[in-house]
Amino acid sequence: MKGIILTGGKGTRLHPASKAINKGLLPVYDKPMIYYPLSTLMLSGIKDILIISTPEDIGRFSDLLGDGSSLGIKLEYNVQKKPRGIADCFIIGEKFIDNQDICLILGDNIFYGNHFGHILRETVAEVQKDRNSIIFGYNVQDPERFGVVEFDNMMNVLSIEEKPLKPKSNYAAVGLYYYPNSVVDIAKKIQPSSRGEIEITSLNQEYLYQNKLKVKLLGRGHTWVDTGTHDSLVDASLFVRTIEQRQGLKIACPEEVAYRMNFIDGKKLEDISKKYDNSYGEYLMRILNDKL
Repeated sequence: MKGIILTGGKGTRLHPASKAINKGLLPVYDKPMIYYPLSTLMLSGIKDILIISTPEDIGRFSDLLGDGSSLGIKLEYNVQKKPRGIADCFIIGEKFIDNQDICLILGDNIFYGNHFGHILRETVAEVQKDRNSIIFGYNVQDPERFGVVEFDNMMNVLSIEEKPLKPKSNYAAVGLYYYPNSVVDIAKKIQPSSRGEIEITSLNQEYLYQNKLKVKLLGRGHTWVDTGTHDSLVDASLFVRTIEQRQGLKIACPEEVAYRMNFIDGKKLEDISKKYDNSYGEYLMRILNDKL
């Protein structure tokens, strides 16, 4: 399976903070925002990743992350020339996807929780075996603000509604999606919505019609934050700071993930640590010396 990070758009909800820089490059406590979705894909066991952004910002992501070889992965880059919807990324990435299954994560979504990596790798295996699409649901107090997923006791999705007045469940559909390779052909057949976008909801509904859409729930012990507003960006930073300061363990440190996933060895991690003359580099060395 391959992965896509979509971090395009104008980020207008975060203006003026994101007026001159893509929101995926804004800091969430001690790391650029894109480190968080990147780490999620890596925890899924995914090593081939495409980053899609705007023409103005794509070079900045390339400057930050390079070709991924230092993390034992392969990074590629492509441009979404104008906002055409989330599902447009499968059309943009058709050549990259080739004949592989694909995971899409939105660049402003942050996940954290117990055994989260195991859940992700289990999801990849299920898609590859059963050829279903799998989305994730998260219990929220105000579901009318989100895309809401309704499901049965077998985790089959029954409906998906965008910001419904009368939600059929309290579970919001989060920005993390796992699809079989058929997603490319389906995305190419979707008609743009009234706002001119190829909607991810329309794509998911097509899998729903085929009885090929499942949901996994992120329950107690898991956190999901959509950092699309100023308040949620601050909340995410405070959350990450609290966990890291109390536990002494970092959230979404790609170098650590690469080491623990055996994408790189200890020597490579040590070499990377020497490039940081600060607490970040010290943390990478602690992973090796203290076996955190």
